[in-house]
Amino acid sequence: MFNLTPVVKNLLIINVIIFFAEKILAGIPLMEYLSLWNVRSEFFRPYQLFTYMFVHADFGHILFNMLGLVFAGPILESYWGQKRFLMFYMIAGIGAGIFNVLIDLFFTSGNFSFMMGASGAVYGIITAFGIIFADMEIKLLLLPFRFKAKYLVLVLGSITIYSAVMPRADDNVAHLAHLGGIIVALILLQFWKKGGTSR
Repeated sequence: MFNLTPVVKNLLIINVIIFFAEKILAGIPLMEYLSLWNVRSEFFRPYQLFTYMFVHADFGHILFNMLGLVFAGPILESYWGQKRFLMFYMIAGIGAGIFNVLIDLFFTSGNFSFMMGASGAVYGIITAFGIIFADMEIKLLLLPFRFKAKYLVLVLGSITIYSAVMPRADDNVAHLAHLGGIIVALILLQFWKKGGTSR
């Protein structure tokens, strides 16, 4: 899990640097500039579809996203290579942001003001891991048993769909972005498969 590959290591470093920079440079509102704002907001900028992936609200937020990255990322990077892994990560993250924006724009009409975090990209990575290495047995922290990777995708996907369709009023989690990351991952894997290989 912690045998970090180059791209995963660099993504981890960038996320951590931005997280602490936002805390230290209190006079510079990095979170305001880099988060993805609702397209109806005066703060929205197109570049935020990229930068929102590197901003996190608190320690727990960045911790769980980076744990997901270092859990599945190195295996996929070793399998695909650095270039394809980075491409997949970025497409999943940007696609998750676009998905969230479009659903909000056409169906929920302003349910979010802004969002941040690598969750969409990480959900895409975990989805790809669970599909490509479906029968690999894994063990998560705090769970006393092992199970196949495909079941992790099924559980995460089910929880995400339910949470996106039936959100709680006090829920500040971007479930639509998580769902977007999963959907983009599935589409991209299928596209690469039709192209002859997923490597």
